[in-house]
Amino acid sequence: MTNAMSAADREDRVLERIDKFRQRRPRLLDEVVTLAHGAGGKSSAALVDAVFVEAFRNEQLEQLGDAAVLRTPSGDRLAFSTDSYVVSPRRFPGGSIGHVAVHGTINDLAVSGARPQWLSAAFVIEEGFPVAELREIVADMSEAGAKAGVQIVTGDTKVVGKGAGDGVYISTAGVGLIPEGRQLSRDLVRPGDKVMLSGTIGEHGMAVLLARGDLAIDADIASDTAPVHQLVEILLSAAPSTRWMRDATRGGVGTVANELVKDCPFALILDEDRLPVKPQVLGACDMLGIDPLYVANEGKFVAIVPADEIEAAVTAMRNHPQGADAAVVGEIVPEPHGIVALRTSFGGSRIVDMLVGDPLPRIC
Repeated sequence: MTNAMSAADREDRVLERIDKFRQRRPRLLDEVVTLAHGAGGKSSAALVDAVFVEAFRNEQLEQLGDAAVLRTPSGDRLAFSTDSYVVSPRRFPGGSIGHVAVHGTINDLAVSGARPQWLSAAFVIEEGFPVAELREIVADMSEAGAKAGVQIVTGDTKVVGKGAGDGVYISTAGVGLIPEGRQLSRDLVRPGDKVMLSGTIGEHGMAVLLARGDLAIDADIASDTAPVHQLVEILLSAAPSTRWMRDATRGGVGTVANELVKDCPFALILDEDRLPVKPQVLGACDMLGIDPLYVANEGKFVAIVPADEIEAAVTAMRNHPQGADAAVVGEIVPEPHGIVALRTSFGGSRIVDMLVGDPLPRIC
């Protein structure tokens, strides 16, 4: 006689099936590119893996970090990053496409462990674009770079015919130097480590969305766009064994968490009650049916810190105005492998999966 399967056995089999499903390589099934492919979720991952990684495959690229970490012939280590910006509208409460273009690349370098040094800037401008507005955007970039102590040292300009673009697109690349001995890698993450956010989440995405004026929602929300390199240095000084960092831009904290655990022998558990979200952001998200975990930020990062250094890390960051709302929001646990889960305010839990697309396109 066959014994009935126990509840524990059934749960183990379900988790095993979930694990196998999540470890599958993303498949590109679409014949044309859609907006979802630029949103930072599953569709983006499929496009990047099937087209770009497949064509350019090399050890540095396959890390798929915010920046490539490279070693020069002389032995110095540097980080090299590039990004493009297509924000709509181009100006919003708290910033502009110019601010985001500078801050975004600085932040990609910073969370890779580098001290940002130089940027490039390339512009694709549609015929008929007002020169006065272009001057304003460039002035914003100059201001952002000067405040961050980073120079824009080279660039390019292209003009396309009227109707062939959408005003202006900006691409920036950056180089930063990595101090000797500094190591950040998801391979260093271990069960027992703590998950920390540098501050409140969701302001940038909601500020841009509401600035479009289509929703008739009046809320006092400004973008959090800002360079995080100084805050990163404060964190690494207080917690030198910090394992890994990532700025939570497209796809928000939920996507960043899933990128961390993918193909890794651990899980990440978030606590809903600990997530720092401003009331006005939470209210706007509730009205629109959007989970703030998936809303982009442009001045916040996620860090994985050893338990014995987390108190010093939070204290140090909260002593800086930019890190006043830094919080421990979760932990790394041994199982189930490759899963992100959220402990809810009601005492239950739910899976935090990576979205296929993004509910807020054209925000960065």
